[in-house]
Amino acid sequence: MEVLLWILAAVCVGVGIAGIIVPVLPGAPLVWLGLLLAASADGFTRVSGWTLAFLAVLAASTLVIDVVASAAGAKRAKASGWAIAGAAVGTVAGLFFGLPGLVLGPFAGAVAGELAARRGWRAAGKVGLGTTLGLLLGIAAKTAVVFAMLGVFVLAYLL
Repeated sequence: MEVLLWILAAVCVGVGIAGIIVPVLPGAPLVWLGLLLAASADGFTRVSGWTLAFLAVLAASTLVIDVVASAAGAKRAKASGWAIAGAAVGTVAGLFFGLPGLVLGPFAGAVAGELAARRGWRAAGKVGLGTTLGLLLGIAAKTAVVFAMLGVFVLAYLL
């Protein structure tokens, strides 16, 4: 049973790390689930409930980071509601085109949305760039939080 829990933990952590980039997967919550399974594999003797609670707070913070980073990028570029909706549609459409689609999809969607709001190409390009930069900064911040989670877990496990 212990080996199965470690395998499930590794799968959850691996899929969770991929989920930092792929918007459909709940990245940090899956990493947290994997760490919970790993802690339960040894009966919670090395990693306490307090540590897991702290890791849960970190995982939840990535959901806030996601929303704030995207919204901040769009707001800074003075995006219209159409651009924000277009970025969301572009993100979903980009899933079907791999990593380039994940970066270019929100940009193209925001530009299309801004053009639909009857703003010029220059404004649309600025909004597309702002939205994409917000998305990329959010991914960077979520990556940092997830690797901090892993570091805290490893320290708790080893000490």
